[in-house]
Amino acid sequence: MENIYDIVIIGGGPSGLTAGIYASRARMKTLLIEKMECGGQALVCDTIENFPGFPGGIKGPDLADWMSKQAGRFGLEIKTVEAKRIIPKESEKEPFSIELSEGPALKASAVVIATGAKWNKLKVPGEKELSGRGVSYCATCDGPLFKGKDVVVVGGGDTALEDAIFLTKFANKVTIVHRRDKLRAAKILQERAFASKKIEMCLGAVCTGISGKARVEAVLVKSVKTGEEKTLKADGVFVMIGLSPNSDIVKGLVDLCPKGYIKTDEEMKTSVDGIFACGDVRMKMLRQVVTATGDGAIAATSAEHYVERLKGTEYK
Repeated sequence: MENIYDIVIIGGGPSGLTAGIYASRARMKTLLIEKMECGGQALVCDTIENFPGFPGGIKGPDLADWMSKQAGRFGLEIKTVEAKRIIPKESEKEPFSIELSEGPALKASAVVIATGAKWNKLKVPGEKELSGRGVSYCATCDGPLFKGKDVVVVGGGDTALEDAIFLTKFANKVTIVHRRDKLRAAKILQERAFASKKIEMCLGAVCTGISGKARVEAVLVKSVKTGEEKTLKADGVFVMIGLSPNSDIVKGLVDLCPKGYIKTDEEMKTSVDGIFACGDVRMKMLRQVVTATGDGAIAATSAEHYVERLKGTEYK
């Protein structure tokens, strides 16, 4: 008899781990595959202050570790390997085939895509080294950590200005660095930013480096026109130059929005029966750990009902 999993979850961030907890607890034969360490974006968050149940906040890696242990408690199997391709079912009763970077392909009655998204990087010296130590990609997550501090926001779109305005609630000064002479954000956001006494503009400039020992201490910027360089004193840098979904594995298989995010309904169902998506990889308004976990719970429950329907054991 061929070994077939009820549910295979691709991705081990908060949404994937939560899906694993719910699916395993429902006694589904479940496997989670993650190409690196489980935890996703939470691993680079120094402190998460807005996840319910932790009044003093919690370290991102600690939260990821607790989620992994909780999933393991219910018997979730986790395999460190990369999923390369999903082969569609030939018929509803047949399983999906998931090709891996190594080893034989996996078979699954249902698949949950929880591959997340990645923040576009500046790719300048100091960014990687100081990530989570002053370099952030989420103002909502980390803004309160910079109360009374000076911060830099890199970017000129809606997200950059929305986050810059949000950061004025905590920071002493917010400097917006944008490579063009004018911003591309919505006019109303520009009006609010220019009206703020806490926001300064550094337009027509690019960030060329981030420096600091234990934490961010300064940002190096260069004029696009003159090439003149200057150093901005800063305790934090928020990189807001866009987000890219990790949806390559389902391109051409399920419906995606123009930006590449997976389209789902409220039950996390994609355009293909038996494939579900949750977390940052799906099209949605808010990308936070708390919304990712909610997505994961719904995706696992929907997948459970789908598998039970295939087996004829669905409770009606």
